Amino acid sequence: MAVGIFRNLVCLLIFSLSSSGFFAQLRWDENTTPTYPELINYLKKLDKEHLEIELYAMGQSDYGEPIYVLLMNGAGDSTLTFAKARSKTTLLVNNAIHPGEPDGVNACLIWIDNWIKKGKNIPDMPVVAIIPAYNVGGMFNRSSTSRANQNGPEEYGFRGNARNLDLNRDFIKADAENTKTFTRIFHALDPDVFVDNHVSNGADYQYTLTYIASVKERMAPSLRKLTYGQLIPYMTKVLRKNSWDLFPYVELKGKTPEEGIIAFNDLPRYAMGYANLFNTISFTVETHMLKPFPERVKATHDFLDELICWMSGHAKSIESERMKAREWTKTKTFFQYNYELLERQDSILFKGFEAEYIENSYTGLTHLNYNRSKPFSRNIPVYSHYAAADSIKVPDFYVLEAQEKMAKSMLQLNQIDFIEVPGDTSVDLYHFMVKQFKSLQRPYEGHFKHSEIEIAPPFKQLTKLKKGDWIIPAKQEKAMYIHAVLWPEAEDSFTSWNFFDSYLQQKEYFSSYVFKDKISEIFSSNPQLKIDFDQKRMNDSSFASSEWDQLYFIYCNSQYFEPTFMRLPISFGYY
Repeated sequence: MAVGIFRNLVCLLIFSLSSSGFFAQLRWDENTTPTYPELINYLKKLDKEHLEIELYAMGQSDYGEPIYVLLMNGAGDSTLTFAKARSKTTLLVNNAIHPGEPDGVNACLIWIDNWIKKGKNIPDMPVVAIIPAYNVGGMFNRSSTSRANQNGPEEYGFRGNARNLDLNRDFIKADAENTKTFTRIFHALDPDVFVDNHVSNGADYQYTLTYIASVKERMAPSLRKLTYGQLIPYMTKVLRKNSWDLFPYVELKGKTPEEGIIAFNDLPRYAMGYANLFNTISFTVETHMLKPFPERVKATHDFLDELICWMSGHAKSIESERMKAREWTKTKTFFQYNYELLERQDSILFKGFEAEYIENSYTGLTHLNYNRSKPFSRNIPVYSHYAAADSIKVPDFYVLEAQEKMAKSMLQLNQIDFIEVPGDTSVDLYHFMVKQFKSLQRPYEGHFKHSEIEIAPPFKQLTKLKKGDWIIPAKQEKAMYIHAVLWPEAEDSFTSWNFFDSYLQQKEYFSSYVFKDKISEIFSSNPQLKIDFDQKRMNDSSFASSEWDQLYFIYCNSQYFEPTFMRLPISFGYY
């Protein structure tokens, strides 16, 4: 009897605590971070208590649990709130893409609690949308050991998601359900500014708060001017008043910062690089791994707080410059890609620690060490300029063949305009033939990704289109995404991510003992091939000594060779 009464009292106490403000006793500024259930339950509580806070389940994760978005300063109704976000100034914050780096989770909770305490009154506040924890599977895979070089919190999630994918490499290939859900959230909001919260790896230095901004040469001119001319100088100045030195992300050119740092190349596979394709001002916040967790959380909070303040006072210019950027995107005559870092060196004042090499008593070898008893402040080289290695004249339209369901689904998910061919017709098109490429020998994020893709000069041909093929206008507001995924040589194209690998495999061959009897016929119909063949035998001893190489050369240049080999299911045209 006594045991039963005690159990009932315990249950009553737990219920009482959870229903009467137990969550309010949690401290987001200490050395702990909430579990996924704790986080979502707390936000559900806020959603119930405050009309100005809306929490929506937006879609599935690979783990099977939904991904949520929390909105503040909406319109009190899902349809109206998302419509307001698209038409007004909006900030989207993404947390826990790497749940071992949970600074943004706590920082946003502190910001929300403070906003409530201050009466939820910020003049001209933008719509603030927060993905509380994007990598749901990683949030459930908690430990205190997976971040060996990180100073807190006591326990945290894991970098990989439920399928062990790094979600911050998935924004083009979209293997994860998480990524598909993120894409829906992103386009439902059309955010003006996007922040992805992280914790750094790498060198030791004095800064707590660093950031990555988009490669300026890849940005629309209006947004480049707004970001680098106004926003970053403002943030640097105002955060210094809060005792934070805001510094560019320390991506090393060599082994130590003294050898120079480089601007991070935010390719479209990354969250902020993806967002930049849609003319969204994008930042990655990187707090320093060796600083205490509460300090990192405070730095992330203050960055977001000052960013929201800036957005509140610059809504008109943000909307105006994005409108210019959209028009620039629609009217671009050339698409630049394959951006490479230039050896153009500038100088920046850097606050670091002296690097030294000391003996490791366990290995008996020397290793790099940063001596915190020897801080310094000196100028170091910085390389922050990129240039496009390649460019193409923008076509009027692309054609994607009907059978490419995966590519079509990604274009639809990203709300790309297209016209579906209703029936058979013929059009003059330029076709892509892959000459050569390199592939990884080991998988990278679930793919044997291709690089150094070389396309033969596109050839024009009257082409039969079939029902279900897509004609995709190339001069639309989301054209940067279209070019980035459909032009095969682009850094993160669908071709590079193995979408079209079946076209890169030869399907038919020949038997030498049969094919040799056709050579006379082939040479008779193509005398130039005979000339080329004889010249190659004369100049290439290896070729001359291999019967297979000689027969294959003839076969590949004959009418018997399959025309679909290395020919991609994408083409383009001009009106």
